[in-house]
Amino acid sequence: MHEIADIACNFTSDRFDNDLDEVINQAIVNNITKFGLICSRLSDIDKLLEIYNRYSKDMFFTIGVHPHHANEINEEYLKKLKEVINNNNPHAIGETGLDFFRNLSTYEEQIFAFEEQIKIAIDTNKPLFLHQRDSHDDFIKILRKYSSDINKSVVHCFTGTKEQLNDYLELDCYIGVTGWICDAKRNVELRKTIKNIPLERLMIETDCPYLIPKNLEEKPKNNRNEPTYLNHIANEVATLMKKDINDIREKTYKTSLSFFQS
Repeated sequence: MHEIADIACNFTSDRFDNDLDEVINQAIVNNITKFGLICSRLSDIDKLLEIYNRYSKDMFFTIGVHPHHANEINEEYLKKLKEVINNNNPHAIGETGLDFFRNLSTYEEQIFAFEEQIKIAIDTNKPLFLHQRDSHDDFIKILRKYSSDINKSVVHCFTGTKEQLNDYLELDCYIGVTGWICDAKRNVELRKTIKNIPLERLMIETDCPYLIPKNLEEKPKNNRNEPTYLNHIANEVATLMKKDINDIREKTYKTSLSFFQS
């Protein structure tokens, strides 16, 4: 089996504090050999960089502010964010975007944070690692506004409709698919839509420790998602797309490394 890459790992979560080395080694043994280390706020940076420096040959990393934390951003925060990005040269900017499902930051705060981070990505010529939940219309409007200047972007954890997918593909976005694809009851639309994702635009991810695949035969007692389960997600994707599993593995791996230039 070809090795694969997990483009979204939230390893700064305290749920990995006690056994991260074991989790990563277990994944590598199971042919998951590259990991996207995702940043959600500036307060994660020290921990994130410590993890990255320990595993730099196995990882690419992002720096950015998740929409949940958009309310932390002011001019001083933005200045610090730009400094941290310039000093540490991440592989992408993010996780940034809009999330109107939980609205932990206001509409205005989210829009401001999103646009400012797009500008940073443009200024640094770096890819965007994007988050969108229940906010497609505003999200796509902003992406269209800046599309001619954006280097490239991936809409991570895609759970949308065929129409939403078409909107992203028109802007040359890459699409990240998680274990959400494994829920046949709650995710009928995505399971139908996935066949419309061009293989050269597809990447796969766990978004661990979140979104553990629903149809895993044996789930851990702590219900924590881990990169090892990416093999299960890849198999589900191959089945739904009616593609050879090794083709899925090889293409998504090469696409991921090319996107993050790792």
